[in-house]
Amino acid sequence: MPLENAYARPAHGACPFAQKPSRLRWRRAFAVFGGLLLAPFASAEEHQHDQVIILAPKVVTAVVQSSPLTIVADPKDARQPVPASDGADYLKTIPGFAAIRSGGSNGDPVLRGMFGSRINLLANGGQMLGACPGRMDAPTSYIAPETYDRLTVIKGPQTVLWGPGASAGTVLFEREPEHFGELGSRIDASLLAGSNGRFDRLLDAAAGGEQGYLRLVGNRAQADDYRDGDGDTVPSRWNKWNADAALGWTPDADTLVELTAGSGDGEARYAGRGMDGVQFKRESLGLRLEKSNLGEHLEKVEARLYYNYADHLMDNYSLRDAPASGAMASNVDRRTVGGRLAGTWRWDDLQLIAGVDGQANTHRKRSAMGIDTYDDKPWTKDAAFHGYGAFGELTWFAGDRDRLIGGARLDRATVKDYRDTLGSGMATTPNPTADERREDTLPSGFLRYEHDQGGATWYAGLGHVERFPDYWELFSPRQAPTGEVNAFDGIEPEKTTQLDVGVQYRDKRVDAWVSAYAGVVRDFILFDYRSGSSRAENIDARIMGGEMGAAYHLTERWTTDATLAYAWGENRTDDEALPQMPPLEARFGLTYATDDWSAGALWRVVRAQNRVAVGKGNVVGKDLESSPGFGVLSLNGAYRVSEHLRLSAGVDNLLGKDYAEHLNLAGNAGFGFPADDPRSIHEPGRTLWTKVDLSF
Repeated sequence: MPLENAYARPAHGACPFAQKPSRLRWRRAFAVFGGLLLAPFASAEEHQHDQVIILAPKVVTAVVQSSPLTIVADPKDARQPVPASDGADYLKTIPGFAAIRSGGSNGDPVLRGMFGSRINLLANGGQMLGACPGRMDAPTSYIAPETYDRLTVIKGPQTVLWGPGASAGTVLFEREPEHFGELGSRIDASLLAGSNGRFDRLLDAAAGGEQGYLRLVGNRAQADDYRDGDGDTVPSRWNKWNADAALGWTPDADTLVELTAGSGDGEARYAGRGMDGVQFKRESLGLRLEKSNLGEHLEKVEARLYYNYADHLMDNYSLRDAPASGAMASNVDRRTVGGRLAGTWRWDDLQLIAGVDGQANTHRKRSAMGIDTYDDKPWTKDAAFHGYGAFGELTWFAGDRDRLIGGARLDRATVKDYRDTLGSGMATTPNPTADERREDTLPSGFLRYEHDQGGATWYAGLGHVERFPDYWELFSPRQAPTGEVNAFDGIEPEKTTQLDVGVQYRDKRVDAWVSAYAGVVRDFILFDYRSGSSRAENIDARIMGGEMGAAYHLTERWTTDATLAYAWGENRTDDEALPQMPPLEARFGLTYATDDWSAGALWRVVRAQNRVAVGKGNVVGKDLESSPGFGVLSLNGAYRVSEHLRLSAGVDNLLGKDYAEHLNLAGNAGFGFPADDPRSIHEPGRTLWTKVDLSF
């Protein structure tokens, strides 16, 4: 069924997007029956691939830190809460992450209270930049986590390898090259069904041999409006699909040439916005080259080129009742082209990774009043960004137990303002910075010491990042900073200096870690909405916080785990709290597992957030008021039918708690929410789900 016809609009007055109970039961039955039907095929194909896939009978409720400052996870693992609909949905289950919620899907990730381009996010080696001036299509909204093989998170300004501006951290969603010793194939598939019309399908297949491979990945996921803990319907339905292909050539064990291509689309409606996203078109192309063992000291050379295009359409009439007057649509797009070239050198006690990277992106827009009249309007380019950088990261293995890691990069950033006017509609004024260009040279670097002692590793690192303002900070604000003509002219680059310290301990029964940070941010870019429209400005800020976690094997089959995350920020310029900071959050888990099945419980506890700056925030959200604390209990279970077939199920928010996240949007008047009394959107009530995973 074509995407645009996947949901027919109901007659006026009908209950839109309601999920019939009989349909929900059919989907659950179909998911389970599909897995059982495929089980014999899994057994028959057991020996056709060199690496036999054995599915673990477990649902992940906590992600364990892999090494100092680094988290590595498998996005394909069954997880609780209900498997993620996008990248932000997945990241918010990792300690230190939160998300600015806007309903059912397409939230915006926050790491340690830091938002936007302070998090350097790459998908398959490239940046997929959204186009909406309000980040309705945040970069993570184009990511389907289960279609990737590995997620890597590097906390803080403690690497320079993956691009500029990563003051909060770096996030990498990656697909690994396929390896076939002889002619063979593999298939991974899954079905998920749940409350509120949730229905996901995924197919990931590859075939190849010693000389190369072909991989095809496709998914489709959808959900209807959900009901919160009070039983009220929240406008939140969404529908997405993605399709990607990779063609790899491996003429020898040391060479990889991979060409990738992908596309996707979707739609989502938002209780907290004045318009909905009716199109999330994505086009992606990539080329990856790797050559290893090139000499005595040169271990590897790798190069990547990528092209990503986002074509995003918003309106206030396709996915909600059209207003009697004032129907409108806005179409925006962004083309991003980039690349990276790096080499790895190794000596007896030194390793150096050095290279260059660059990116160029162009943003366009068009809009119109009336239904479907935007398509007759010409595209208008408003911004063009260019950035180039050189980097180097050196590791000195000072002994069996000591390492000193340092890195530096230098970036040149350029942006041109193509806008002739500012404002919209009849309220436009000439743009004083039309056709002007801004350029900055931005240094970044870090130095970190790591020491191993017994089963523990402790570290201390100092990093500095200078971040060029992004599109949303230069072009989205309606008002200029005090004394400036507009944000493009007045917003200065952000400068973060941060100390990261921590320790990680691991033995046969315990896996524990603590990470803490403290930093000073000069020219922090803050949005102020108190005048009724947005204004961006630079302030000075202080930040600090940390995360800790532990997993303890009580017995061979019983495991308990707990995590804690806290972020604190202060606006030193105005002597008040830094807005949009997530509250203290703890997670407690208990799991019982055998060889073939497991059962687990997750208790998420969030403290009240009273440190707020009402009316201030970022381009997506602002502090509405203090928020109360809450606790949510969830249960899960999993059963491995065979080495290749796993059934899992869960119930999220078992007790039907009615609650709202602190980082949230207020309900929009277009859906009947009170305009004069902003209220945060409430989260889903009791949610049931079941999932079938198949690999062979």
